[in-house]
Amino acid sequence: MGVLKLHAPGRYANLRRIQSLDPEVDHDEILRLTARHEFPWDYVQGTGIAFMRDYGIPSIADLLDRTREFEDHGVKRYDDTILIGDEATLDGIDSPRSHAALRRLNRIHGHYDITNEEFAYVLATTIVGPVRWIDAYGWRPLDPRELAAIATVTTRFGELMGIKGLPTTYDGYLALLVDTERKHFARTPAATRLAESSIRIAREVSPAPLRPLLRRVTIAVMDEPLREALGLPRQPRWFVHAVRGGLRLRGRMLRLAPPRRTAYVHRPLTYPHGHRLEDLGPLSMLDHLNSPHGKSAHA
Repeated sequence: MGVLKLHAPGRYANLRRIQSLDPEVDHDEILRLTARHEFPWDYVQGTGIAFMRDYGIPSIADLLDRTREFEDHGVKRYDDTILIGDEATLDGIDSPRSHAALRRLNRIHGHYDITNEEFAYVLATTIVGPVRWIDAYGWRPLDPRELAAIATVTTRFGELMGIKGLPTTYDGYLALLVDTERKHFARTPAATRLAESSIRIAREVSPAPLRPLLRRVTIAVMDEPLREALGLPRQPRWFVHAVRGGLRLRGRMLRLAPPRRTAYVHRPLTYPHGHRLEDLGPLSMLDHLNSPHGKSAHA
């Protein structure tokens, strides 16, 4: 672990547990500890920024823009995306609960013409986004076992979606993402519309005191290629430094906090009294998705 900085008693207990596990066998447990105990807020923020990378690929942006799900049913779209991810991982990636969730996701995606390459890129963003965020702002570095476990779960998630030729390591997903963006990242009106819609969604689900500055803060944590692809305004350098410095300070301060006792679980605004798997998906598709004819898909 190197030289330990000042920290709360027991702060590294979960890390020691992770280091005792085998990522090939215990990947579900490692992911649970990392995403739901060690870095719950960071994981959510990194995933949120990651999803916005999808808009930088013109073919993906065009499809998402045409559905109008972000514009017309944004908070539901946000909640459903997180809840399907939760359903796929809370009991383990190869649990019956996970397989049911991924069958649901495959039925939703089956209504659209999406290429294998597009699916693979979107999947890559979901692992690279949180890892980059934690590298930049987390209270400790990720352990190699955590990276290996997250990659294993990500690849299995993709296999259950029917995606072919996936990497099996974090470095492989990073290379896939970088190569795809080098070839295809471009600014389009659809990307800007989706980005602004996503920021409005984030404002709706955030505590009221955070809403006035949320748009500027969101832009400030973006890397320049992403900001430019989304057509969002450059923020003053002092503001960017202040936002990123504040996030790094938060990470250092969290070393003094005790380890989280209970696992983080998303609380959806859309379903304040709980949800069923049958509730998840675009409103326009629900009748079909829940009919006998809409319930066949691998996973």
